[in-house]
Amino acid sequence: MIRGTFSLDPYKVFIVYSMEDSYKTLLDQYPFISYITYGGNDYIGIIQNSDEIITTIYDYAALRTLAQKTAFLELADQWWWESNRLVPINVFLKQDWVEFRVCLKTFNSKDVEIKHGPYISLKEISNKRSKRRSITLIRKVS
Repeated sequence: MIRGTFSLDPYKVFIVYSMEDSYKTLLDQYPFISYITYGGNDYIGIIQNSDEIITTIYDYAALRTLAQKTAFLELADQWWWESNRLVPINVFLKQDWVEFRVCLKTFNSKDVEIKHGPYISLKEISNKRSKRRSITLIRKVS
């Protein structure tokens, strides 16, 4: 399915079409991959953090070699299935994930549209913490 605005420029239509076609299987196969748009551009990757000010994503398209892409997907798969998915990938994997700093991109959140996939928000983690309540049982003495 072709999304976006149509123009008479067939190259623009081809870019939108090929972007969705080539990454559709990636999005379907890996549940941790997110698809966002920012400034008219599409980005596929793993969202490190998204709050009301900035959104940070590890851009899969910025990886150059097949070995990098394979390592990216294998480590991300490890993070997805072995963590609670509330901790950002770079915090969970630490030194194993350092090599992917080069594909980290930061955007202004008000212009980001998350079209598909999960996102991590450190702010939501702090909001989701429930308050602990203490209940004291008093025994009636007769």
